[in-house]
Amino acid sequence: MQLSDLRNPVLKSWIQEWVDLCTPDQVVICDGSQAEYDHCANLLVKGGTFVKLDSPANSYYCRSDLSDVARVEDRTFICSKAKEDAGPTNHWHDPEEMRGILRDLFRGCMKGRTMFVIPFSMGPVESPIAKFGMEITDSAYVVVNMHLMTRVSAKVAAKVEAGAEFVKCVHSVGAPLAENQADVPWPCAPIERKYITHFPETREIISFGSGYGGNALLGKKCFALRIASVQARDEGWLAEHMLILKLTSPEGQVKFVAAAFPSACGKTNLAMMEPSLPGWRVETVGDDIAWMKFGPDGRLYAINPEAGFFGVAPGTSMKSNPNAVRTLAGGNAVFTNTGITLDGGVYWEEMDEVPESCVDWQRRPWRPGCGRKAAHPNARFTVPAAQCPVVAAEWEDPAGVPIDAFLFGGRRAGVVPLANEALDWEHGVFLGATMASEMTAAAIGGAGQLRFDPFAMVPFCGYNMGDYFAHWLRLGAQAADPAKLPRIFYVNWFRKNAEGKWLWPGFGENCRVLKWIFDRCDGQGKAVRTAIGNLPSPDALDLDGLKLSAEDRETLLSVDTKGWVEVLPQIEAHFAKFGDRLPKVLAEQLDALKSRLQS
Repeated sequence: MQLSDLRNPVLKSWIQEWVDLCTPDQVVICDGSQAEYDHCANLLVKGGTFVKLDSPANSYYCRSDLSDVARVEDRTFICSKAKEDAGPTNHWHDPEEMRGILRDLFRGCMKGRTMFVIPFSMGPVESPIAKFGMEITDSAYVVVNMHLMTRVSAKVAAKVEAGAEFVKCVHSVGAPLAENQADVPWPCAPIERKYITHFPETREIISFGSGYGGNALLGKKCFALRIASVQARDEGWLAEHMLILKLTSPEGQVKFVAAAFPSACGKTNLAMMEPSLPGWRVETVGDDIAWMKFGPDGRLYAINPEAGFFGVAPGTSMKSNPNAVRTLAGGNAVFTNTGITLDGGVYWEEMDEVPESCVDWQRRPWRPGCGRKAAHPNARFTVPAAQCPVVAAEWEDPAGVPIDAFLFGGRRAGVVPLANEALDWEHGVFLGATMASEMTAAAIGGAGQLRFDPFAMVPFCGYNMGDYFAHWLRLGAQAADPAKLPRIFYVNWFRKNAEGKWLWPGFGENCRVLKWIFDRCDGQGKAVRTAIGNLPSPDALDLDGLKLSAEDRETLLSVDTKGWVEVLPQIEAHFAKFGDRLPKVLAEQLDALKSRLQS
């Protein structure tokens, strides 16, 4: 399809406006075909961006510029009309002033390059929960990865042509080419010229200067969370930074669980877990993002809006996440900023087999023990979700899957028990609103200080998080049948003893906690009501085969009253940031917790 073929005046004029501003050499409207994917991959190989790997099959390796290796939070802006609508957790910028900055940056920025227009769906194209987007970009790397991470197709273009709503996404690497100027393998702009901007009122995303990850693959965090969270607020649904897993008991009963964890808390590992308990099975619906709407039966139904996994490579191994390793073994992947081995494979830290030598992510020779890491800590893989060996049969069901339970959690060496069930929906929102991980001694604030990340959404909520808490409360209050709402739990796999050793083995053993949660959703499973919530009773968890001392078991399943009292001032300070936007209910929940701890 050519630009001249478009009949939708809104779509056509929007694209033409950016063509006129960016002045690309040519415009290509993508169709999502395999031929298109292969063509872009070949362009990247010829340009020196990609290296075709010998293993896994049909996979590619690339290195980014040293200055372009991760999301750039301090260059990420919410450009709402009112500053207070962005809230204290976002960087705000006046929308009209930002548009002026961007117009200057984008003027002529695609000279010497091809403008690709990518029609994509977040979620199965026919799902009532899905949303459409159109991304303009001058990066073939983005085209390839959007093929893997979203559903790019001519069908989406046809629906938008017919008048379907779409989110407007614009991206440029910010590196125009003069006539006869040679390109570089990873074009990008200096850090001070990088901007990742969101306009919530007009549902627009404009990103300049970075070619990496969520800065450039605008369907991911920018659309699926920052803009979608605003859509969800306005339309009465949820767009969440959550995995979705299917849990099947030995008797064949099924529950679906959505879970929110901050980074480095084992989120992908849980989504693809291999349970240690005989007969139990975990299957993956999604590893990162969940969109949820109420179905006709009054239950919350969730889809994974993404089509692929964009995972952190370092630490991924047969021990930590065997099903992620098996997914990658199926090929069709893109690896960014890992090491590359001399026999045409990839390597990163904690991988099961360590090569005698390789070339690191900065093109330097690397050997074990050389004192440097082969892969960047944020090295990534992009791979289709469909080839995961434990992907659930329902993962692309347009209707979504009914959610039985929400899990919240963080890395807490002390205070927080292994598992805790909320007393009710409002208390569950309080648990989500106070999600936190402990900082290390090296971090600002020192050991014992909490880094709050409510609902694991601090970097990704597109509006004031005080209003976000209110949205969760409102959604629960408006449920047609409150009994059908998911039950809410808080888990902590990271409790340590006085010697600093883990009390809980984690990984596949986490299914023992999931089993208890499964039973609680059925109105079974033994629990003790405490000041902080419903904790598993001493005999509630199946701990057969685990070498847990009576003392460790007590620590994992008891209330550390003194520790909770000491944490209360940090929760108060956390809530104070939201001022009068903090829902009164959450302040009341905090007061109730104080009262219960004192009684």
